[in-house]
Amino acid sequence: MIKVLVNAYACSPGMGSEPGMAWNWCMNLAKYCELFIVTEGEFRDKIEAIMPTLSQKSNMHFYYNPVSEKVRQMCWNQGDWRFYRYYKKWQKTTACIAREICKKKKIDILHQLNMIGFREPGYLWKVSQETEIPFVWGPIGGLKQFPMAYTEGSSIKMKAFLRLKNFLNKWQLKHDSRVDAAINQASLLISSIPDSYRAIKKYKNKESVIIPETGAFVQDNLSSDSERFKKDNLTILWVGKFDFRKKLDIALAALAKVSDINWTLKIFGTGNKTQVENFKNLSRSLGIDSRVQWLGNCPNAQIVKEMQNADIFLFTSINEDTSTVVLEAISNGLPVLCFNTCGMTQVVTDDIGIKIPLTNQEQSVSDFAKKIDYLYHHRELLAQMSESSKKRATQLSWENKAKQVVALYEKILQETVEITQ
Repeated sequence: MIKVLVNAYACSPGMGSEPGMAWNWCMNLAKYCELFIVTEGEFRDKIEAIMPTLSQKSNMHFYYNPVSEKVRQMCWNQGDWRFYRYYKKWQKTTACIAREICKKKKIDILHQLNMIGFREPGYLWKVSQETEIPFVWGPIGGLKQFPMAYTEGSSIKMKAFLRLKNFLNKWQLKHDSRVDAAINQASLLISSIPDSYRAIKKYKNKESVIIPETGAFVQDNLSSDSERFKKDNLTILWVGKFDFRKKLDIALAALAKVSDINWTLKIFGTGNKTQVENFKNLSRSLGIDSRVQWLGNCPNAQIVKEMQNADIFLFTSINEDTSTVVLEAISNGLPVLCFNTCGMTQVVTDDIGIKIPLTNQEQSVSDFAKKIDYLYHHRELLAQMSESSKKRATQLSWENKAKQVVALYEKILQETVEITQ
C-alpha cells in the first residue's frame, strides 16, 4: 500500500470549504493508501470523535501542529493578509514534522494538499529535494482573474483592490521563488480549475491535470419524482455569502425582469449588517421583495432538503475555484444556472445545467432572466437535467476523485522506478 505524507492545514469532518475539502480527500484516499496527515489543531476534537467510526481509520495517522486563536481568527477573516506571515511559519514547522515522519516511515509520496491557494506552496518540495521522495502539489487554486467588467457601481477602493489582486496573481506566479521551486520540484501538479491549468501552462510552461478540489456525494436513495418540476411556481435557490464576488445583485435584478411568471427565490446565507440591508433594499426597490425569502445561515441538512425539492440552483458567483454548493446541488439532482467561468466551466455540463458567458453586469442580468423564463416554460428540460445529475454526481464523486489520484500516484512511482533502473 502506498504511503503518502499529506500537508493539509485545514482539515475537518462535517464542514465545507477548505476544511471539508481536505477531510474528504484524505478520507477517500485512505481507502487505498496509508496517509500521514499533518494538520492544524483547530478541529482535532472533531477528527478524533469520528475516527473510531471509519472503516479506513487504520490508514489515517494525524499529526497536529496548532496555531494560536489569534492566527485562527486571521485565517477565518478572509482578506486579512497578516495571516500569510504566520501561515508561512506554520509551513516551516510542518516541514520539520514531515522530515521526522520520513525518518521513521517509508514514505512514497509527499502531497501538498491545502490550503489550495498557490501563494503558499509550503516546504514539502524542499523535503522532496532532500529525500528524493516524489512531490505532488494540488489542487492548486487562486489563479483566476477577477473580471473587471463586473465592478460597475462598486467603490473606487474595491476597483483598486481587485486590479491590484489581479496584478499580484500574475506577478507572484511569474516571480515568487518558492512557488517556482515547488512547481519545478513537483512530479505532478493538480489544477483545481481550467484557469489554473492555463496560468501554469502560460507562465511556467508546465503541464498539470485538472481535478476539482471538491467532490460530489452520490445519493443512492435520491428519488425520481416526475411531478417535481410541474408545479406552477418555480422555486429558485441561491446560497452563499453576501460578498461582492457572489453577485447576488445580478440574481435579484434578473428575477425582477421575469416578474410576469410565478417564482419564489429562497436565499440561504448572509453578510454583515450593511450588506444585508443593501440587498434587502435592492429587493424592495425592484418590487420583488414579496417573492424573496431571506433564510440566513441554516444547517446544511436543511439546505440539502430544499435542494431536493427546488427547481433551479441559481449561482451567480464570478470569482472562485470550485464551489462546494454547486457540487451539493448536482449531488441532489438540482439543475444549475450559472456563469461559464471558474470551476463551473468544468463541473456543470450541458445535460445538468445552463451556463451563460461572462460579458458585463447589464448583459448578464438579461441573460439570466431569459434562461429563467425559458426554464419556466420548459419544465421537461429541468426534469431531464435532474435525472442526468445522478450520473454526473458519480463522475464527480469523492470516490472517483480518489481513484484518479491513486492512479496518478502509481504512475509517478512507476516512472521513478524506471528512472532509477
